[in-house]
Amino acid sequence: MAPHLKSCQTASIATAEKAAQTRKHVDAEVQTEAPVPVSAPSVSLHDDPRLAAFLRRVEAMVIRELNKNWQSHAFDGFEVNWTEQQPTVTCLHTLGYPPAQGEGLHVTSVSWNTTGSVVACAYGRLDDGDWSTLKSFVCAWNLDRRGLNPQQPSAVVEVPSAVMCLAFHPAQPSYIAGKPSACFASNPGRRAGGGLYSGEVLVWDMSHPEDPLLWRTGLTDDTHTDPVYQVVWLPEPRHSHRFQVLSVATDGKVLLWQGVGAGRLQLTEGFALVVQQLPKNTKLKKLPRGETEIGATAVAFSSFDPSLFVLGTEGGFPLQCSLAAEEAALTRMPSSVPLRAPAQLTFSPHGGPIYSVSCSPFHRNLFLSAGTDGHIHLYSMLQTRPLASLQLSHKYLFAARWSPVRPLVFAAASGEGDVQLFDLQKSSQRPTVSIKQTQDESPVYCLEFNRQQTQLLAAGDAKGTVKVWQLSTEFTEQGPRETEDLEQLAAEVAT
Repeated sequence: MAPHLKSCQTASIATAEKAAQTRKHVDAEVQTEAPVPVSAPSVSLHDDPRLAAFLRRVEAMVIRELNKNWQSHAFDGFEVNWTEQQPTVTCLHTLGYPPAQGEGLHVTSVSWNTTGSVVACAYGRLDDGDWSTLKSFVCAWNLDRRGLNPQQPSAVVEVPSAVMCLAFHPAQPSYIAGKPSACFASNPGRRAGGGLYSGEVLVWDMSHPEDPLLWRTGLTDDTHTDPVYQVVWLPEPRHSHRFQVLSVATDGKVLLWQGVGAGRLQLTEGFALVVQQLPKNTKLKKLPRGETEIGATAVAFSSFDPSLFVLGTEGGFPLQCSLAAEEAALTRMPSSVPLRAPAQLTFSPHGGPIYSVSCSPFHRNLFLSAGTDGHIHLYSMLQTRPLASLQLSHKYLFAARWSPVRPLVFAAASGEGDVQLFDLQKSSQRPTVSIKQTQDESPVYCLEFNRQQTQLLAAGDAKGTVKVWQLSTEFTEQGPRETEDLEQLAAEVAT
């Protein structure tokens, strides 16, 4: 049996099947060799006389076209961007303070601190009614804090009068300008100033939760007699590291305050808007009989001239003004310092009061205004009529702000619940993006770009909510020739 088994094993190994596999392998070698061009050298290694003649014939034309392209500016400013494009706008945070929202209070103002990590809001009312005795709040959220609770601010100040506006100090992250009765949660480290419905101006140091009030104007003859609609921090002329607070109100006064000892804001300079002293360079609507002062509702300072500013007014016309004005104001309003007349130029009016003005950070002559007529006006300081007028809403427009990084981009807040972003390089008539901030079309009252984290935009509304929107690179990176396009826009003549 053993020899038989051995013979079987030998037979099964030497099968024809093995030979077939070998033949297939040989076939593969034939296929590999087949594409090799055996008689390939059909192209001469030497210059063909016809090719040389052709190159000589077209040389002058090719050089002429290359020189033309070299001198072209078609791709000036073009940069290849390999980063992935994000959605245009996304909501990062929805912030609110339930006790204020429960009282039906509106967010009347928002402000970012100097580090860009803290956003604060003022609670008050902007609709009809007597809100002079209404209790309100100033709230702040540190967005960099781990475990952020959007319904629990990092700091809360309780205020016995509606807060109409606030502004963080431009250098001290712990200073805000407003009025108090403190009720602090924790220390977000910031200072801010605010203006009240009562006419008072206050400054809080929010790094001291047990006693945040730093300075206040008090209720004196110098204090505004109407609601304060905006406050701005300004460097002192001879001490750029020291700041004063400027306030504007509907009593027609523009006042400069300096913090002094004993927690007091002292009046250092003052201005009054008197009807008969307005420059008569544009046709204005008749003012109510007996009116002598023009109410100021908004202010914006030039980024190029520290003494130059624009005021929005109840009469609907912007005013170009100067801190260097010397003419005495013809007013009987009491004041501890002489009041001066600041207006130098009167611009063509809106169809109703102005709620917001904003000076371009990229061009010394351009500014925006937004009014109750639902229009944005783009003005040049060099002419009274607007360069452009855009109707963005059938209701009021409450705020307009230029982008701090894109020369042709601005944002507007509407009475229909929208935040609208315009890119004038894409369209001068339609918003690039319209964001629905409130679903029930409650008004958006205020908005501010973050100058440090330039992709962030905060907006506050009548529901008592602050939404922080993240913008895509579309709104934060300059386009090619954008500065030149801005210059061309500014050079246009109003028609």
